[in-house]
Amino acid sequence: MTHVQDRPRSALADWDPENEWFWRHTGRRVARRNLVVSIVNEHIGLSVFTLWSVLVLFLGPDNGFHFSSSDKFMLISTPTLVGALLRLPYGYLVTRFGGRTWTVIAGLLLLVPTVLAAVFVRLPGTPLWVFLLVAATAGLGGATFASSMCNIHAFYPRRQQGWALGVNAGGGNLGVATTQLAGLAVLAVAGARQPVYLVSLYLPLIALAALAAALWMDNLPTLQPQVAAQRAALRDKHTWLLCLLYLTTFGSFIGYGFAFGLVLQAQFAFTALQAASLAFLGPLLGSLARPVGGRWADRFGGARVTLRVLSAMAVGTALVCLATALDSFPAFIVASTALVVLAGFGNGSTYRMISEVFGEHRQDHSGRTPVPAGAVIAIAGAVGALGGVAINLAFKFSFDVAGSAEPAFALFLVFYLVCVAVVRVVYLRGERRERAGRTAVRSR
Repeated sequence: MTHVQDRPRSALADWDPENEWFWRHTGRRVARRNLVVSIVNEHIGLSVFTLWSVLVLFLGPDNGFHFSSSDKFMLISTPTLVGALLRLPYGYLVTRFGGRTWTVIAGLLLLVPTVLAAVFVRLPGTPLWVFLLVAATAGLGGATFASSMCNIHAFYPRRQQGWALGVNAGGGNLGVATTQLAGLAVLAVAGARQPVYLVSLYLPLIALAALAAALWMDNLPTLQPQVAAQRAALRDKHTWLLCLLYLTTFGSFIGYGFAFGLVLQAQFAFTALQAASLAFLGPLLGSLARPVGGRWADRFGGARVTLRVLSAMAVGTALVCLATALDSFPAFIVASTALVVLAGFGNGSTYRMISEVFGEHRQDHSGRTPVPAGAVIAIAGAVGALGGVAINLAFKFSFDVAGSAEPAFALFLVFYLVCVAVVRVVYLRGERRERAGRTAVRSR
């Protein structure tokens, strides 16, 4: 086994994945090792992040809890909101401390939401505000996504970043599905009275993942703090347009993934076990779809793939609206699961668009400060998670006002159509103009 102190520090100090010789002989092996351990830690982080989307299924009258559907939508929105707000500082802190060091710190911090959840789910009658505070700490798990993506982005050459970021994010996003599967197993074996079994499962896994990071990850010296670059990125209109697209795709993935079980209970009166037996399917397939979306974007272009994904999501949402209006739960399950899968493809392709739009030499509108893709990735990760908050709050108000999810899905349909227009007008039409300009120059 290679020990930490024996690693080739000169190779890390002169890290240059764009150099083909360096990549073949040194870079690929080191990058792959860091990617594997990064996936493990991000997976555990997003598993902890997802806990409350499953725990709310246990918080029924039989366990001494009397929360409404509206209360439960607030509970699953809280970690999503906190996770979104923490993603930007996590994206900075990984550059400040290094990938290995920060992954260990962030991993051990996950013990806080896990221990708190294990304590309070065993206390019937605990008021909602206490659960909201406890659920907020689970946002630490969601924030690990940003630091993991910023770190892995620096290890890979641009031509492979769509694939590498897709695999890293997809493996992490599987944490959503595995938590839901674990919740299903607890419900099936122990019933709805033992939520602590689900929470306790993650305590040793958190420790093991942090240990793996300490042993097998590296601090990359070339990963520098990007405060100035992030300020420059915030001034660039493309940062906000790409954030809008990522808010749509990742927000849909995490929002539907968290809310699906509750929607089945509120819309179709499913039991906790019935809801859990279906809720994992979309996040599972959507997580597997993310690296495929990244690979397709590497090959065909991020904007082209994203346009097709968003168009399909609009069609899928129209079908969900129809299924809801007809009160057809088989059609609803098929269409909504397809939506989460499509969002997974879009997660990969929109992240690839960041590398396409913010290449090595792109600068802000003043022409002074370079805007590296890594800075935009941290911002997009933070804004994208807010989409999950918006979706869960939309469901909350939809059920409060109309007693159905139909108004929420109608709103989502309009939003997807707006994003289709953005990709078509800004990126594909701009790309065609650029190609036409190059052709005209060559013909002179």
